[in-house]
Amino acid sequence: MPLDPQARSLLDDLAAGGGRPLAEVDLAEARELLAAGAALARQPSSPVSSQDRSIPGPGGTIPVRIYRPEATGTEPLPIVVYFHGGGFVLGGLDSHDPLCRQLAAGVPATVVSVDYRLAPEHPFPAAVDDATAATRWAADVAPSLGADPSRLVVAGDSAGGNLAAVVARRAARAGTPSVALQVLAYPVTDFTGSHPSHAENGEGYFLTTDDMVWFMQNYLPDGTDVHDPDISPLFAEDLSGLPPALVITAEFDPLRDEGEAYARRLADAGVPVELERYPGMIHGFVSMDGVLDAGARALDRIVASISQVTRT
Repeated sequence: MPLDPQARSLLDDLAAGGGRPLAEVDLAEARELLAAGAALARQPSSPVSSQDRSIPGPGGTIPVRIYRPEATGTEPLPIVVYFHGGGFVLGGLDSHDPLCRQLAAGVPATVVSVDYRLAPEHPFPAAVDDATAATRWAADVAPSLGADPSRLVVAGDSAGGNLAAVVARRAARAGTPSVALQVLAYPVTDFTGSHPSHAENGEGYFLTTDDMVWFMQNYLPDGTDVHDPDISPLFAEDLSGLPPALVITAEFDPLRDEGEAYARRLADAGVPVELERYPGMIHGFVSMDGVLDAGARALDRIVASISQVTRT
């Protein structure tokens, strides 16, 4: 189908605002721009409390923000560990604050948003190691957060979807922690950039091929093998035994094909998978659910999937 009219209007507004390629923008400015994008998201319909904490990590402390819906009793809730998008270079607790609040209110769940280390200051594998450590921490302390560690979900969008996929595979291979569901919204799964959607959607649809190259150059040290499954989960030899997955893709997204290829590989390995492509949508649309109706539908779908899998 053609580009969704709401997405077209949003892209036109961004173009009118004089947006420049990421490679031409100062890093601090780029980070501020993504954080400002939180204004495109909905707010939860019911109150959610939050607390900022620092937890132990492999490179020092990791900032996290812990959300819990206020209108809940004393029964333990599911726990969702969320990894934000931003190409491993941008994003943080504030950029995905509305999304995490909606997850907490909608499921309902305790949500741990992870402010993993960013490149280029901290290139691969810093983000992966922080994501793994934060997930283990969340499982270990879940009861103190009013949560049930047996109902642990890992979730993320874009680069965060990559981290969620890697953490889910690492946990399955280690045998701990037990992950009930992995939610992967337009995840990065293949750093080779070889899928047709990279050429089809690499210009004019928010995320560009040049952006992807810039992210990769910042994230990966020179000489890194992009086939490493901790970088490109699609190249993992064995995906059997992984937790069930919800994979969301967008029609006009350079990452569409690699996300769908990963979903197929999971299914071929016997992993229960739900794959949903959203017609007419662009990369990042779930976080733009305040202005894109399809983003609201997708986030509601994520909430429903987590609720169903983690129901006691």
